[in-house]
Amino acid sequence: MLLLWRKAVGPLAANCYIVACPRTRVAAVVDPGAPDPWIEETVRSEGLRVERILLTHGHGDHIGGVEWVRGWSGAPVACHPGDVPLLREPQLNGSAWFGSPVSLPDPEHLLEEGGRVVLGEVHLEVLHTPGHTPGGVCFRGPGLVLAGDTLFAGSIGRTDLPGGDHATLVRSIREKLFILPPDTVVYPGHGPETTIEDEKKYNPFVGVD
Repeated sequence: MLLLWRKAVGPLAANCYIVACPRTRVAAVVDPGAPDPWIEETVRSEGLRVERILLTHGHGDHIGGVEWVRGWSGAPVACHPGDVPLLREPQLNGSAWFGSPVSLPDPEHLLEEGGRVVLGEVHLEVLHTPGHTPGGVCFRGPGLVLAGDTLFAGSIGRTDLPGGDHATLVRSIREKLFILPPDTVVYPGHGPETTIEDEKKYNPFVGVD
């Protein structure tokens, strides 16, 4: 079991997740897109200890609150090496377009395909799912997957930004996500949750042969 809280934060309403081990209360903040007080309030009210800041990818609407969370939690940041250039460069991560450039130092931890993020007694598996960005990842936990901007309810991530590639994204979804159990709950980077079963049946952007 994994405890999970979610709120859409920032001007582009990116989903920020807080996930935690129910017994040890060890937690991670996933994609803090803006310095929203809800994040710190939830951590403190639920008695959580943030030990990781996890990034599904390096776009500005998902990383705008990283330094703020790091400031009060002291937690290190983890990102796939393919997206480290996006963290550094506002033109690449898109934040320059909105008048609030975000440039981050290199993450303390690099995520790789098949790696594990340990949160107390719960493990998250890293799935490298490039296509939206070169270093996009999803985090698979018990009965769920945090999909970032790889897969949405009825849609997929855009691929017209730097480093995006449509064919690569569709392949990532088919080979990494659609092989998960059909009742796996998908928590995306924007919008409501869905399931692997529903996306295999109804998502018009990922045809299943």
